[in-house]
Amino acid sequence: MFTSKARESLGHYVYLYIHPRTGIPFYVGKGQGNRCFSHLKDRSESEKVRAIDELAKLGLKPRIDILKYDLTEDQALLVESTAIDLLGIDSLTNRVRGHGSRHGSRSEVTEIAATLDARDVEVTHAVMIININRNYRSDMTVHEIYDATRSAWKLGPKRLKAKYALSIHQGIVREVFAIAGWLRGGTTMKGSDTNGRPRRREDRWEFVGEVAEDEVRKRYRGRSVSRYFKPGAQNPILYVNCDD
Repeated sequence: MFTSKARESLGHYVYLYIHPRTGIPFYVGKGQGNRCFSHLKDRSESEKVRAIDELAKLGLKPRIDILKYDLTEDQALLVESTAIDLLGIDSLTNRVRGHGSRHGSRSEVTEIAATLDARDVEVTHAVMIININRNYRSDMTVHEIYDATRSAWKLGPKRLKAKYALSIHQGIVREVFAIAGWLRGGTTMKGSDTNGRPRRREDRWEFVGEVAEDEVRKRYRGRSVSRYFKPGAQNPILYVNCDD
């Protein structure tokens, strides 16, 4: 644990949990004070906790490194998301990329160029715009985008008015799905579900569907819908043309 003197100097910081034998990081976090030690007592169900428990069975503990310290909160958020992008979220136990990903996530230069050059599009269909910023990566398959988009959200009856779901990252439409129906969260399998058993989310909803027909897909895919979001908007879901 850090002493009170050390905590005063640390400020906000970013830390790594590292396998003691391989030297490979398996978790990136940010915090203040003694936050970096808190996971050792965590009993929640997560990949991170399972990795720590597996080490404990071997009589080992993770090595904890401080990546950067004496940061502001915004700086820590940015360093955290950059580290996750560099290491690759698929090689980590982190569930999401981090809040700092709003500054731009790791992508191929062609995708960055396409994102910065994207033209605005007027939404003329009844759609749900679903922001998958925290889960998105540039090499996702259409099936991975589908799973990240469709499940699982806290939604009201307004969801039933939407005919399509626009999956967006940094305001750009990455894929378009036709919504066939709605089910309770965790009642259908996703590719990432361990042993094919989804975790039930009775307070949330997920849709089933397919990639939209060519005419609709070509209209929206790769276009910007940023103008539909108010500055500082936090809700990942936005309905357009679903009021009637």
